Amino acid sequence: MRVPLSRLAHTRSGDKGDTCNIGVIAWEERFYPILVRELTPERVKRHFGDLVAGDVERYELPNLGALNFLLHRALGGGGTVSLRTDAQGKTFGAALLALEIEAPAGL
Repeated sequence: MRVPLSRLAHTRSGDKGDTCNIGVIAWEERFYPILVRELTPERVKRHFGDLVAGDVERYELPNLGALNFLLHRALGGGGTVSLRTDAQGKTFGAALLALEIEAPAGL
């Protein structure tokens, strides 16, 4: 069945220059393998479309039940030069939570 990512995880996001950072943390340990399977760098980049002009990198943190994504060239140049509403990347995590992923029935 398809569910929004928010059913399985929460996020924190921010920035460093023109790179947005999104931490995705599983609500429960049993959800972590689903996150690893469903949240590929390609899928995250596709979810954000033209907002991310560069590569997306993924780092796995199994001891924390978390994934960390770096979205390069995603902030229109960064905080002081960008004309974007969210030049610091604070809303990217919330936007990722709307992504629908495959999860076991009866979750």
